Amino acid sequence: MSASPIPAPDAIRPAAGPILSGADAQAHLKDVAAWLKADRLVPYLGPGVVAASGAGGTVPLAPEALAAELSKRHPAPGRMRTNMWAVAQFIDQRRHRKTLTAWMGEIFAPKLSPSPFQSYLAGLPSSLIVDTWYDGAMRAAFAGTGRTDFGEVQGITRAGITQDIWTRAYDAAGTLVPDATAESWTTILYKPHGAVTPAQNFLVADSDYVEVMTEIDIQSPIPPVVRDRRSFRGFLFLGCRFHDQMLRTYARQIMKRSRGPHFAVVDAASLTRNEARFFAEQGIAVLDLPLGTALDILMDA
Repeated sequence: MSASPIPAPDAIRPAAGPILSGADAQAHLKDVAAWLKADRLVPYLGPGVVAASGAGGTVPLAPEALAAELSKRHPAPGRMRTNMWAVAQFIDQRRHRKTLTAWMGEIFAPKLSPSPFQSYLAGLPSSLIVDTWYDGAMRAAFAGTGRTDFGEVQGITRAGITQDIWTRAYDAAGTLVPDATAESWTTILYKPHGAVTPAQNFLVADSDYVEVMTEIDIQSPIPPVVRDRRSFRGFLFLGCRFHDQMLRTYARQIMKRSRGPHFAVVDAASLTRNEARFFAEQGIAVLDLPLGTALDILMDA
């Protein structure tokens, strides 16, 4: 923890997405670590968290890598081959949704060991963790602690579903439970795009998002329990990229009406123009550090 007194999170509300680097970023991250421990920041995790620790290697850890894996099973036209959502849509149309789901299950079947940071997070009494990738490593991290006071809320595809539902809830044992059960959990693991465990729910094709995008601005696809728990907190983005409009839209809507402040650990030099604009518009302070270094600081502070 930093030697100086830690300011209250409300005292720091970046209005224009400042960029801190080097020693300034590291010093600021120590205060961020204290707010994380105090359950004032919601970790918003991308696949980079697993990749940074070297814990992956058996499953794709980026949308482009997943597009390549899907294309191995059913080659997509060259113009869309690096676009995960377009490749998945191509398979959905040509080979049926069941085939797409089966292939996604195969691709993410290898069990990932939790990264050290995921294991660290699982030991904190966080009210809410957002995990945006399809693997089951964060659930495995919770299982490794022996905790039973957590559960998952996962986004689901509405393909073939006649009910007016957007998510499903699963307890610590992986059992499907009523949505209201989530209100009693100490920690909610929110997987907005689904996950391979425990039931192979995947939002991945363009068609999965058509209806979601028409409703997301009025928050229907965002679970009420998530909306409630974000209200008094800010967000800490780790291992995420926002180089696609859909990823930015989801993050913007998940953050909506949250209290702040917000931070993102990123390599500032690699940001696209749209990513930089997104961080500035949302008032997200950029901490320009290697992700592995930042995760170590967060765990050791």
